[in-house]
Amino acid sequence: MICRICDSNRLEPAIDLGNQPWANHFLKPEAVGTEPVYPLRVVYCADCHGAQLDYTVPQKVMFSDHTYLSGTTQTLKRHFEDTARTMDGLFFADARRKSMLDIGSNDGTQLLVYKALGYDVLGVESSANIAQIANERGAPTLAEFYNEACAKKIGRTFQIINASGVFFHLEELHSVTEGIRENLADDGVFVVQFLYMKSIMENGAFDQIYHEHLLYYTLETVTHLLNRHELDSFDAYWSPVHGGSIILMATHQGRRERTGRLKELMALEDKAGVNRLDAYHAFAERIRALKTDNLDVLDRAHNEGKTMFGLGAPVKGNTLLNYMGIGTEYLPYLVEKNPLRRGLVSPGMHIPIILEEDVTRPPDLYFVLAWNFKNEILKNYRDLIDQGVVFHFPINPKATND
Repeated sequence: MICRICDSNRLEPAIDLGNQPWANHFLKPEAVGTEPVYPLRVVYCADCHGAQLDYTVPQKVMFSDHTYLSGTTQTLKRHFEDTARTMDGLFFADARRKSMLDIGSNDGTQLLVYKALGYDVLGVESSANIAQIANERGAPTLAEFYNEACAKKIGRTFQIINASGVFFHLEELHSVTEGIRENLADDGVFVVQFLYMKSIMENGAFDQIYHEHLLYYTLETVTHLLNRHELDSFDAYWSPVHGGSIILMATHQGRRERTGRLKELMALEDKAGVNRLDAYHAFAERIRALKTDNLDVLDRAHNEGKTMFGLGAPVKGNTLLNYMGIGTEYLPYLVEKNPLRRGLVSPGMHIPIILEEDVTRPPDLYFVLAWNFKNEILKNYRDLIDQGVVFHFPINPKATND
């Protein structure tokens, strides 16, 4: 293969998590065992320093019909509200007419915040079932894959283009980025929100590596990509959402000067060395240690006769379960809030999913797969904690959402 960002063929092995199913391939019970598996490997580009998967599960397999809803947690809702108000306040609060395009808009949670702020909004969501939910909520949404052809079909420009948790998913990376350039107004701002590889390494959050996440950005590498399409980063800040993300602002090249905080973040990134291959090799060693540590916790609880459930059935949780080999012998159930996953079974390890209201008696230990909502979970389950239920976080980030 060639590098997804710069087309180089100088790619080096970095992290190998073995063969795994597509992590969002939640199954009906009768389909257990039919899911295919694919290599889950990260490679490193020696030229642009981009980290990426070396195998692509086709986007129509992964995104045409999925079960993720961005409005499930209060933490993410608050994050979207804060982000929208921040961008409006920084750039367009006094504008007479303002518009916003959301790429990968999911159930319309982000769109509705901008709509309330007076924006003419449009979403593009590849999953028809999720797009229908958004439209029913009053968030106008096209059920399509966004790319350059879609951008031309839309045929207009927007003051704000947003991509939350989608820019690292893109099989048609350069077509999408060119589409953004086409749809972005001359004074427009592209707001790209992505999992930050520096935070992933610091947190040991290897479960954020899965087939939907084709790329693992740093500020250096995302800027390299944008520059190829006559766009440039001009501001950014770090957010605790999902264990550590970057909210980056970009526009047409030459339109805005880089801010001091972006320069500072890039200097910290350079000092940490996260754009070097040896950082990825050190991360791979830490992943192996995390597997040993977590299996020790589960083995000890199992040997003591304690009951254990998984808490949450996030997509990333399936990377962790499959890599560590954690199945129903440890966790007979995964307990979820998302009603679209009720009655399904996790891919690979085949753990049944139930909803919170289906739990008649809490376990002795919750193995928390939705660790990125740690603070919200500890707050919501305070009564169970007071009763002695243990909440074990297999990934324990340095900072979480408030």
